[in-house]
Amino acid sequence: MTSIQTAAAVAARLDALPIGRRLYGLVARISVGGFFEAYDLFMLTYIALGMVHSGLFTATGFGPDGIPVFAGAGFTGMFLGTMLFGWVSDRFGRRAAFGWSLTWYSAFTVAMALASTALAVDVLRLFAGLGIGVQLITIDAYISELTPPQVRGRAIAVSQAITFTAVPVVAFIAQWLVPHSWFGLEGWRVVALAGGVGALTVWPIIRGLPESPRWLAVRGRVGDALRELARVEMFAGGALASDQSQLPTLATEASIAPVTASLGWWREMWSAGYRSRSAMLVVFNFFQTIGFYGFASWVTILLFNEGVSFVHSLQYVFLIALAAPVGPLIAMRAAERSERKWQIVALAAASAVLGLSFAAMRVPWAIVCTGLALTLANNWFSCAFHAYQAELYPTRIRAQAVGFVYAWSRLSAVFVGFWIGAILAGFGPRAAFEFIAVAMAVAGGIVAAIGPLTRGRRLESLSP
Repeated sequence: MTSIQTAAAVAARLDALPIGRRLYGLVARISVGGFFEAYDLFMLTYIALGMVHSGLFTATGFGPDGIPVFAGAGFTGMFLGTMLFGWVSDRFGRRAAFGWSLTWYSAFTVAMALASTALAVDVLRLFAGLGIGVQLITIDAYISELTPPQVRGRAIAVSQAITFTAVPVVAFIAQWLVPHSWFGLEGWRVVALAGGVGALTVWPIIRGLPESPRWLAVRGRVGDALRELARVEMFAGGALASDQSQLPTLATEASIAPVTASLGWWREMWSAGYRSRSAMLVVFNFFQTIGFYGFASWVTILLFNEGVSFVHSLQYVFLIALAAPVGPLIAMRAAERSERKWQIVALAAASAVLGLSFAAMRVPWAIVCTGLALTLANNWFSCAFHAYQAELYPTRIRAQAVGFVYAWSRLSAVFVGFWIGAILAGFGPRAAFEFIAVAMAVAGGIVAAIGPLTRGRRLESLSP
């Protein structure tokens, strides 16, 4: 059997995996590493005021000791990780890229938590971001390649639900730790240290994961692909785990959507078949992160500037954070019931409206309720677009292509802190939320105009 036939057969067998708890258990194991990715991404929201109160940083300064510079350093690292190192996953495999990027992040986060100067904190934060950048795109590619088309969106939602449990966890830890010093360390440092050390605990889980059979097959590694396919089927409880005789039959069935077994090159994402998708996703990602992280990373400081006290800001944001995993749980129910494209468009619009409403609230119950609704919309939105962009490229270039388009979200995130800081200082919190709302409207609009439909289609038919 040729490598092309094997790639088609492997894809067909993966698309025929039984859908149940064992398959979702495999998705959950992959997603454990994503927990620490989210912990790190949202940590700034909950430690920013602690960093300011420690005297090491200022809320709106643009020097090395400014919170916007600290936030920008992390996102710069993520931008470089996704833009320059997305190819690592396509070259060395999903499992290897996933494991080593997590180790890289852990080492530099621990070092950052112990650094004594603002400049050292910023530099180490940048290097930690490199690991997060690689991991962000690897998880989506990994899960998309292992799950059947009819549950691909739901599987990403499961992954995001596990990932977003980190938000209430870091919020709770921060509310408890940040206002105090522990063992001679300021509370914000202990919060960061917990994330870095905790990431190392998932190594035993990662080590036992199978490699993506789709990735192995398109690399021409036939024997390895069949071996890892059998492992995936065993994990998922598939009936085909030991029945190699069905390969030729499934290869024939898969011929309706042939698979190219070859090495991929970055320039392919700009070929005629993928050019409009790539341009759309670049624009979308640049603007969506302004809306998503503009709120999530700055809500404590925005509340503080509205006159809410330090302690009450942390308490309100902790209550809002409890909704973070609920958005993906809603997405699990809705992921395959309507087109992901239109989910993204509707949720971007909802986020814009709710953000403007949040800015108008003054009483505690209204602040919390609107914040809860906005968090639900944003995190459901995250599930939809993470599944969507991974569907739009073939396996041979999936990680590096998604890495390139997603990198533009990290690039805009580098400047979000500066933009919001400047708007906050010059025009106040209301203008900052208007800026966020416009960004979400642009993100939803570009997907509505150009985005293809993907629901229920095989990866190989979407991206041959």
